[in-house]
This record gives sequence, C-alpha cells and structure tokens, in this order.
Amino acid sequence: MRHFGHVSPTVRKDLFHQEPAEFTGASPSHVLAAALGATLYSPATRPALAADIRKQADRGVVSMVLCLEDSISDSDVTGAEENLVRQFADLDGDSAGGVEDGSELPLLFIRVRTPEQIPDLARRLGRSVRHLAGFVLPKFDERRGVPFLEALADAEAASGRTRLYAMPVLETPELLHLETRVEALAGISRTVNSHRERVLALRLGVTDFCSAYGLRRTPDMTAYDVQIVAGVIADVVNVLSRADGTGFTVTGPVWEYFRSQQRLFKPQLRRSPFLEEGVEDLRTALIEHDLDGLLREIELDRANGLLGKTCIHPAHVTPVHALSVVSHEEFCDAQDILRPERGGGGVMRSAYTNKMNEVKPHRAWAERTMLRAEVFGVAKEQVGFVDLLAAGLQV
Repeated sequence: MRHFGHVSPTVRKDLFHQEPAEFTGASPSHVLAAALGATLYSPATRPALAADIRKQADRGVVSMVLCLEDSISDSDVTGAEENLVRQFADLDGDSAGGVEDGSELPLLFIRVRTPEQIPDLARRLGRSVRHLAGFVLPKFDERRGVPFLEALADAEAASGRTRLYAMPVLETPELLHLETRVEALAGISRTVNSHRERVLALRLGVTDFCSAYGLRRTPDMTAYDVQIVAGVIADVVNVLSRADGTGFTVTGPVWEYFRSQQRLFKPQLRRSPFLEEGVEDLRTALIEHDLDGLLREIELDRANGLLGKTCIHPAHVTPVHALSVVSHEEFCDAQDILRPERGGGGVMRSAYTNKMNEVKPHRAWAERTMLRAEVFGVAKEQVGFVDLLAAGLQV
C-alpha cells in the first residue's frame, strides 16, 4: 500500500517531486508508525464491515481501528466479537487477501476492552488473523497496561504471527490530573519501554480528557485552544516522544465534527491558497463541513510533535494525508541539513533564501521530515495542500 495510491499514476506524477513509497505490514515499525496517517475508527458492529474496509482502502485509507470499546454499548460486545470473526473470514476469502483493485487491505487494529479479549479473538480469527496488524489498548496506564501487553505477547505466540502491534490510548484521569500526572507518565514510560518492540504508536484520548471536566470543544476551536488538554499533550510529548531515540510516535486527537452547524466565529481557513480558478468551491465545501478547524488542528498537531490522527469520519482522511505531505521547501531544507559535508555543524541560508538552517539544532527535525517524506511523499515546488486535497477528494 501507499499514500495517494488511490490516485492515478498520471495525477501522482503531476503532484509529487518524490512519490510516497510503498509499504506493507511487514515494513519496519518506525516506517509503519509514521505511515499510519488518518486512522479511521469504525464500530465493530457494522454488518457490512468487510465491504466498508475494502471501500475505504479504495479511497486512500491505510489504517483502521475496529472498535469493541466506547463506540458500542456494553450489551453489544458479544455480538460485535462474533461479527468481527465473520467479517475477517470474509476478508480472508479474497483470493489475494486484498481489495477490489488488487491493492492491500489497510493496517487493521481491534480496540478491545479487556486483556482477555486479545488471545481469545486471535484464536477465534483463525487463519484470518494474518490480516490483523494489532490491538488498540484503552485507558492505558502502568497497572492496566502490563496485562494488556502480556496478553498480546501470548496471542502473538499462539497465532504464529511474527508481530502483533499494540497502540495504547492515553486517556486516564490520572494522566490528566496535575497531582498524579508525573507518576502516571513515568509509569506509562516504564511500561512501553519494556515492550518497545511491540508498541507501534501512542494515541491520545482527548475526548476522555474533556469529559473529566465536562468540556467539549466547538468546531471553531482546536484541542490546543482547550488549555487543560493542551497541557497534557505537551507533557505527553515531553516524556514519551523525544527525538533522542527514546521517543514513540504520538498521534493527534480525534476531530469529532463532520456536519455543518451555525458558526460563532469567522472561518479560520484563509482565502489565498484558494484563489486559483475552480478551487474557491473547494474552500466553501471545506468550511461548510467544518473542516477548516480540522485543517488548523492538523497543522498544530505537527507543530507540537504529533504525527497522524484519529478519525471518526471518512471525510477527514484526505485532509490529514494532504497536510502530511512534505512541501518542496521543507524537503530542500532537510536535505541541506543532512548533507554529509554538514556533519560538523554550521549555519546556512535556506535554498528558498527565507530562513536560517542551523545544522545541529535542526538535525532531528530534518530526520523526522525525511521519514515523513518517505511515506507521504514530497510535493512539487508549485503544488500546495489545496492541489493534494482536490486530487484526493475527486477520486
């Protein structure tokens, strides 16, 4: 699979200076973590789940979570588990284990409620477990996390899978409350580091954070406008996503709006990128679907050290991926910083002559940028996110 793989090769050639690379479930974990992109959540109760997965793959989705936790009622868990087993058998019935156009299925994860569900589901899936990338572990902390990760190791061994990944969700009140946050983060750090080879990425449960204080952000506000949430995100990145080789990929919080509502504030999506003929309609459509706030939050995610995003609606996928593509300017800066002859450090004017590139301080940024360039590609010099959005949405 690859990002923008659902776009025709001719269109990709026009958009990209360096096209997104192909990857599979067997790719190195650091590549998969960066490539998760917009991870689309779906309740495991959906009766046509296998068909939904194929359809979303055809639309550019590369990672999905099939949820047995908060998205379904307690009374539906048994039926949802049985549905998952049926739907995975349906996916396994494809002759190539793929989707209609012959491309691979997305990376599929199951969000469970208890550790016991992990080996049980892996056993019940049988042969079709080969289509499962791993499990999402809810309300993760040191006490709850250890049994989850041990159960995952047991399921992996019993199923014969080379690797089943874990994606812990950080969403407990202890992580939010100031008086318990430091120890909660330390405990999470101890737990994920002791199972580093199995932890693909860490996800943020911002909805649960807001719930602890009876808060809910409007479509005009990002997670970073809710200061109590922004503080937790900053501390999670501080402890768990350092660029010194000890950090993990932390993904951005869910954007929960997808229908038009009456606005209190002026739209945040500026007009200038949309002044070309034919794209003003795209700007209007994005505003009407409350996606201007999403675009701003994606930019703030990356500025604050997050990569990828939890999504609950297919309309959010292409904006996340379009804004994850590395710009030609970013790519030129990263290349210059990482040139072998620059190993001794120093300062240089950027190729675009609009900034200073300082080799040693900017090196970690450049390395992360080049990894993002590998999985999301590099846009051509005159191609912007509007062009990428339009290409992805018109498929």
